[in-house]
Amino acid sequence: MTDLSAVARLEVWRRRLDQWLTYVPYGALVCSTLLVLISSNVPHRPYPLIAVLVVTTLGWLLWWIALHPLWVDDRGRMGVFFAGVVVLIYLLVWCSPLFGFFAWTGYLFTAYALKGRLHRAIGGTLVAFATGLAQAGGIPVSSWSYFAVVLFFNLAIANAMTFLTTMTHEQSAKRAEMIEQLAEANAKLAAALRENEGLHAQLLTQAREAGVHDERQRMAGEIHDVLAQGLTGIVTQLEAADAAATDPAAWRRHLDTAKGLARDSLTEARRSVQALRPQTLEASALPEAIGEVAAGWSGRNGVRAELITTGTPRPLLPEIETTLLRTAQEALANVARHAEAGRVALTLSYMEDVVTLDVRDDGTGFDPAAPREISAAGGFGLAAMRERLLRIAGTLEVESEPGAGTAVSACVPAITLEAAA
Repeated sequence: MTDLSAVARLEVWRRRLDQWLTYVPYGALVCSTLLVLISSNVPHRPYPLIAVLVVTTLGWLLWWIALHPLWVDDRGRMGVFFAGVVVLIYLLVWCSPLFGFFAWTGYLFTAYALKGRLHRAIGGTLVAFATGLAQAGGIPVSSWSYFAVVLFFNLAIANAMTFLTTMTHEQSAKRAEMIEQLAEANAKLAAALRENEGLHAQLLTQAREAGVHDERQRMAGEIHDVLAQGLTGIVTQLEAADAAATDPAAWRRHLDTAKGLARDSLTEARRSVQALRPQTLEASALPEAIGEVAAGWSGRNGVRAELITTGTPRPLLPEIETTLLRTAQEALANVARHAEAGRVALTLSYMEDVVTLDVRDDGTGFDPAAPREISAAGGFGLAAMRERLLRIAGTLEVESEPGAGTAVSACVPAITLEAAA
């Protein structure tokens, strides 16, 4: 990724360098004037004329550069400025060849004032002629052959400087454009992040609403599978006890059975209410919470259930941990109601991208191709688990066959609290 601050600093330093270069011609003009004054053996025009041209040149530079720096972006004004500089350079070289030390600064003005390769090439050629004249002894030329050689070298230098300057300015323009593009991209990214924050809040609201809907469906299944079935059994046993009123032994048996069904239904009702808000997750990590659920289920049903945890446990999103805990509760409830199992094994596996929960029993099993119909006898369990897992982009796989037990495998994304923050 491009460092925006580094590119911006480089552009600032380039602009400062261009500004400093505009001060060089003043020093060159002063030095050239001093050389004219102290060099008695070099022919020159009258001093008053030289003084007028030097003052005019200084005023010209001050007016166009120092007093009006913003004019640098006006191509028309800069064209007039450069033409005036070229005329003054030729006049100064005509006054004395020693002003050739000032004439070469015209290359700086070529880069400063002119835009485009063609204009800079023309400007560089004009400056090259002036410096060539100065190096050949001034105007008029005393040796045209010598002037031709000097002019050739000056034109080569002028073209090279023009090329390098043009390349530098083009790269500078590209950097400036890149800075603008990066700034625009950063602004869009910031806007996208703000939008994502709003979407995240919206998704959380939708997740809560989906959770409420999911809990309603779960409670509907619980009521139908457990409570309604238990109440139906109680009513049936009470009716049977009423019919066997003349037989004390049968009457007592039906009454005891009705009490047992009532106690079981009460236990299941309490379990369903507690599952609305898994309090075990508030005090324990997910493996411990599932272990407590398995231990409690084993104690109530007299079936051995053990939990094995693999991988490195880590805190997941509350929605994911809640879903896994409730999946374990639902799977164990199904085992108690339908499997007639003697042993249940739960495996919680933490992997890099996913977390899986496997619940296996050695019960009667069933044919997954012919699932149980939703009726008074049950049938909500697997459907409720699958819908709950789909809410968090999870999956549910069921493997079973009659007489060979059942394996239920839930797989959810391993989204940690740190990744979601």
